[in-house]
Amino acid sequence: MKILHTSDWHIGRTFHTHSTLEHLGLVLDALVAVVAERGVDVVAVAGDVFDSAMPSKESYALLADTLRRLKEAGASVVMTSGNHDSATRLGFQSEWAALAGIHIVTRPEQYASPITLADEHGPVHFYGIPYLEPALIRHLHPGVMLKTHEQVLDFAMTRIRNDLVGRGGRSVVLAHCFAAGVTPATESSDVERDITAGGLDVVPLSVFDGCDYTALGHIHGRATLTPRVRYSGAPLHYSFAEAGKPRGAWLVELGADASAVEWVDLPVPRRLVVLTGDLADLLADEAFADNEGDWVKAILTDQVRPLDAMRALQTRFAHAVTLEHRPTITFEADGSTYAERIRAATSDPEIVAGFLSFVRNGVGPSEFERALVAELLNEQNAKKANA
Repeated sequence: MKILHTSDWHIGRTFHTHSTLEHLGLVLDALVAVVAERGVDVVAVAGDVFDSAMPSKESYALLADTLRRLKEAGASVVMTSGNHDSATRLGFQSEWAALAGIHIVTRPEQYASPITLADEHGPVHFYGIPYLEPALIRHLHPGVMLKTHEQVLDFAMTRIRNDLVGRGGRSVVLAHCFAAGVTPATESSDVERDITAGGLDVVPLSVFDGCDYTALGHIHGRATLTPRVRYSGAPLHYSFAEAGKPRGAWLVELGADASAVEWVDLPVPRRLVVLTGDLADLLADEAFADNEGDWVKAILTDQVRPLDAMRALQTRFAHAVTLEHRPTITFEADGSTYAERIRAATSDPEIVAGFLSFVRNGVGPSEFERALVAELLNEQNAKKANA
């Protein structure tokens, strides 16, 4: 059985106020093409299908169109809700969708009842674990300690393993969590909501023992925690913290006794790049020509923050969306405070010069500014003398 593991579509998310629906649509087109070309039997989507609990009509339309085309390409779909999703909205009419082979698991009690599909080697049981927030499900199991995400998933997996004993066959688990073993290179970016706060915590890998493959969601970078426990990451870049991370899905071929896993790349409609340098260099250096069509985050190293820098950047990089000022030269005062330096000034021009130096990282007034300040002060003094 060929299974395509994907997650974290985040349909409806914006990128620095720009809609991502068009770009995500292109990536999901490519995902459908992979399903058709590689003969995928099942697409497993491990949570965060939508980006918000109240998706727009355009977001629903993209999801409906993608699911229809996945079915037309010959695949069944097993999909779970994540911490961004509204379980109720995502699961609306899921009973009817299941009749078409689109299995959407959002209710807490559903995880213990697998979706069973079969191939020439027998049944494969798909256990979809929707995002289970402890505070919202512990009342369903009085007497069981369910205060953390680890406890909740350990309880769910114990029930799954017990159920599997009676069924036999192979198994795939879908879960949306922060699992132990995620390295700094693949850890969460600024897009994923923190699900380790408020009593929720990291889930040990041992929790997922006993199944043939675990398809994880929540982390936006791909990661292999064990040969049988993996994150696919998001299909689209949603943050500059994700720049450079590959986008794609895991193609899992589940045989009778073993599985083979292959990474399948998906296209990146517009790359993300972080450019660093003086504003003048970024605008003139031909080394950056290849980045003119990218999403750009600029880190300006000018000693003084340039005026209207974003407007200037967008004359070359039309998709520049954010910038930071990190001067390579940082002015260090002589140890005295700004107030002390002002009190020590002996004239108004010195006070103005000290202020400019303070707010402009050690750069005092230019010759033009000195002349302008002198002219204004002379006019002020003349008015006082004639008063």
